[in-house]
Amino acid sequence: MKQSIAAKLSQLSNRLQQLNQILSSENATADLESYRKLSREHAEITPVVELYEAYQSGERDLQAAQEMQSDPKMREFAETEIREGREKLTRIESELEKKLLPQDPNDDRNIFLEIRAGTGGDESALFAKDLFRMYARFAERQRWQVEVISESPSGVGGYKEIIAKIIGQGAYSKLKFESGGHRVQRVPETETQGRIHTSACTVAVLPEVDEISDVVLNSAELRIDTYRASGAGGQHVNKTDSAVRVTHLPTGIVVECQDGRSQHKNKAQALAILAARIKDKQLREQQAKQAATRKLQIGSGDRSERIRTYNFPQGRVTDHRINLTLYKIDQIMDGDLNDLTGALMAEHQTEQLSALAEET
Repeated sequence: MKQSIAAKLSQLSNRLQQLNQILSSENATADLESYRKLSREHAEITPVVELYEAYQSGERDLQAAQEMQSDPKMREFAETEIREGREKLTRIESELEKKLLPQDPNDDRNIFLEIRAGTGGDESALFAKDLFRMYARFAERQRWQVEVISESPSGVGGYKEIIAKIIGQGAYSKLKFESGGHRVQRVPETETQGRIHTSACTVAVLPEVDEISDVVLNSAELRIDTYRASGAGGQHVNKTDSAVRVTHLPTGIVVECQDGRSQHKNKAQALAILAARIKDKQLREQQAKQAATRKLQIGSGDRSERIRTYNFPQGRVTDHRINLTLYKIDQIMDGDLNDLTGALMAEHQTEQLSALAEET
């Protein structure tokens, strides 16, 4: 094991002893906020330290087996123990390295999913609808909840834009690598010559922001406009100014929300999306700085980057970031994204391990 990693693990072991003493003291719960924070740290550190102790135990067993080699009667047994012991240590060391990787604090959060039609006109809008259905079906398979917050339908039954909130444990961790440009190649229903058209959509996955801490919205930096929601008419046509448009003056970010029946609900939803977009902007700026010093490309979330192509005539989906091609387009469009999301998460972890090795 590398000396630097062993040093980190030794520090964690000492810290766990400190936490055990603090949390078992009589006045541990005097400050409940501090108690919750320390308890959370204790829960995070404990499995790492237990694994480190298993590694140390394995080292002692290996040393004992090596000492037995000098006895001719025990040599064969000792060699077996040494081989198995080294394999065990390699396995535990690999697990420890993964546990030492920095955790994304947003991984367990709900998300805002934004899909916008790009180049390709009506076909792009139809593809936006297909992408939304794909993510909604994936969420359904995960037993997550999907709430449509805002939608802008196209004239052919697609979406110019759709924004939804996906509520579920680990939603961001599984979908955070979906941000970017998605391209489709297929023959549109309106194409009479059977020619393959290429169109594109952009997808943004934003972690929901805590109301209290993450982003502070200064009312002096917001312009809030209300207007009458547009619609197809009929008995539910909006006769009041319930639609809300919020502009964040420092960044120029604009959010519109009109699907809710009340102005209050639309304003609350718009502010929640605005906070998520501001936080996302901060995250992408931070990731861009990291990418300048090390290549952590998977999580860059660059909206201009073409990340995936869906080729219907060939029945394939290709993720260009990791050069992964899957010939199961029907299953993927029906929400079977595990092969894609799993491969992206694994590649990101590999990049993190590489960066950790460079640091040590």
